[in-house]
Amino acid sequence: MKRIDIDSELCSRCGLCEKSCPVGAITLHDGLPAVEASCTLCGACADLCPEGAIAVDRSQAETTQAGHKGIWVFVEREEHDELTSVSAEILCEARRLSRRTGDDVTAVFCGAGGAELRGSLECCGADNLFLLENAQLEVYNTELYTEALVNLIARHRPQIVLFGGTSTGRDLAPRVAARLRTGLTADCTALDIDAEGNLVQIRPTYGGEILAHIICPHRRPQMATIRPGVMKGTGEAPRKTRIQVFDSDLISVRVRTRILEEIKELSRFSRLSEADVIVSGGKGMGSAENFKFLEELADVLGGAVGASRSAVDEGWMTHHHQVGQTGKTVSPKLYIACGISGALQHLMGMQDSKRIIAINRDAGAPIFKVADLGIVGDLFEIVPKITGLLRENKGVLSSR
Repeated sequence: MKRIDIDSELCSRCGLCEKSCPVGAITLHDGLPAVEASCTLCGACADLCPEGAIAVDRSQAETTQAGHKGIWVFVEREEHDELTSVSAEILCEARRLSRRTGDDVTAVFCGAGGAELRGSLECCGADNLFLLENAQLEVYNTELYTEALVNLIARHRPQIVLFGGTSTGRDLAPRVAARLRTGLTADCTALDIDAEGNLVQIRPTYGGEILAHIICPHRRPQMATIRPGVMKGTGEAPRKTRIQVFDSDLISVRVRTRILEEIKELSRFSRLSEADVIVSGGKGMGSAENFKFLEELADVLGGAVGASRSAVDEGWMTHHHQVGQTGKTVSPKLYIACGISGALQHLMGMQDSKRIIAINRDAGAPIFKVADLGIVGDLFEIVPKITGLLRENKGVLSSR
């Protein structure tokens, strides 16, 4: 039997196989499906065939590496038309990996105005910028972005596709990987290339006790999301970034959700992923009103305000401020934990911070085990004193 076999007698010519193929490898001729060489043997057509007319033989299936080249980075931008820091970090890391693989580095951007990122991309070492311009892509939508990216990946067959571990990246990457029937490693903190040319995706597991080294040897593209703030790539010598514009056909996409209104949190204290300093509060804050003490300290330090899950569950802060396994993963230069006991779920979201200061009444709180400096005492006395001292010496500190 061939690697994929279609029984013309059983086939009802419904066309479902053509619609289900994630890489567009099935076309209909006089109602009968024909399989092209780009087939990846994912089996989506066989799974959905109502007549059981399609059989896939994977007993001698070869790796689907052939013909895949290039390292892609899905990039995002800030509201002020600048590349997000995590996108810049990943591009610099992709440039480093490309020295091992010999691949070009391609930034992929969805929506209008991506050409304005060209200067930043050139500094980060991007050889190409692929722009997916379509009026339907102006606002992020899972179904539309997934369709656009899957079509582009199927057409150009990159070897590696990387996403930032942002709310968009975490939502989009798994859907794209599922459509392409390939693997995905989430929340990576390091990347490497092994002797066989596979992407080694490194991420902490078991509460950070060990580092797992994960490879995807039999499927392409290799995909991963990257934890913000962990890739400390250096700036590249500026290179010419070539821009290619693509228009995705999204007319046939069934959009199940649409944005009615976008309400943005305007507080400067909420930009956790970009902040160099984060002042976080936990159950020990006692109420939403008491977070004003943390906002005052964050204001002096030019930082953001975070919260533990318990504080968010109490309704004292919104989920947008949550740090931890079910919130944001951060790695600022300074993390100040106030009234946070240090549950494992919270530690996993902030333990890679460069410096950690913990303030807590309980000398036995687990947070002190990861803190560089621990202060045992009443945070409502300590935090205002620190804020006052910083204000008094702001001129002296800023001159250093």
